[in-house]
Amino acid sequence: MLWQGRRGSDNVDDRRGMGIGTIAGGGGIVTVIIVVISLLTGTDPTQLLQQVDPSGGQQASVRQQQIDPAQEPLRQFVGVVLADTEDVWGQLFQQQLRKNYVQPKLVLFSGGVQSGCGFASDAAGPFYCPADQNVYIDLNFYDQLKQRFKAPGDFAMAYVIAHEVGHHVQRQLGFSASPGDHEASVRLELQADYLAGVWAHHAQQTKKILEPGDIDEALNAANQIGDDTLQKRSQGYVVPDSFTHGTSAQRARWFKRGFETGDIAGMQALFKLPYKQL
Repeated sequence: MLWQGRRGSDNVDDRRGMGIGTIAGGGGIVTVIIVVISLLTGTDPTQLLQQVDPSGGQQASVRQQQIDPAQEPLRQFVGVVLADTEDVWGQLFQQQLRKNYVQPKLVLFSGGVQSGCGFASDAAGPFYCPADQNVYIDLNFYDQLKQRFKAPGDFAMAYVIAHEVGHHVQRQLGFSASPGDHEASVRLELQADYLAGVWAHHAQQTKKILEPGDIDEALNAANQIGDDTLQKRSQGYVVPDSFTHGTSAQRARWFKRGFETGDIAGMQALFKLPYKQL
């Protein structure tokens, strides 16, 4: 992907290196209790640690962990991709929808993070939280894409970011699913893949971002993180009723359709087609 030399977004909130504080005088058991409480209540553990009564001889401090300087080019890359989504969706909302596009923030974290949707570890992977309208990404996921999911390439990571921003677009346009609605959940995920393709279409038209092989990188990533592929890899068999994001073929198909058409209106088809035809 051609990205160097272009602007990075101002909406990147870099929280990498922010660790849970230590407590002097209270011992490690107090820290453990506070972390457990934070997980149960969805409260930021660093806030709880800072509220410990100093009169009891307990003092909390946030431990700053070292940030890997080797990640700096990736941090810059993520900022440029986010800026590209801002430009594309801002223009499309104005021209085709006559709406203002509200830009999301992208939070970079390491290890775990407190979001408006609760506490999440890096094991959750990149996600969008509708409660605070933020996208959350641990930059180490880029290595996971290459090594664990066999999906190398910078445009594979760009696809992941565009997919999560696609969920933000959905929220602004009123698309949602009820908790526990399996089919609607899959439709929303495929719709976010479609919107990632729409973004790539218009980013290429306006900025000429693509290099040879980039779309293949995105399609490979879509294939590698389909529900059926992930289930086969982890447990050796597939349980369609437990799908949450769609099959590999579906994810690749809808991203490709979005890229080929560039049509926002096409996202509505995902809620009109019979589920088995997705």
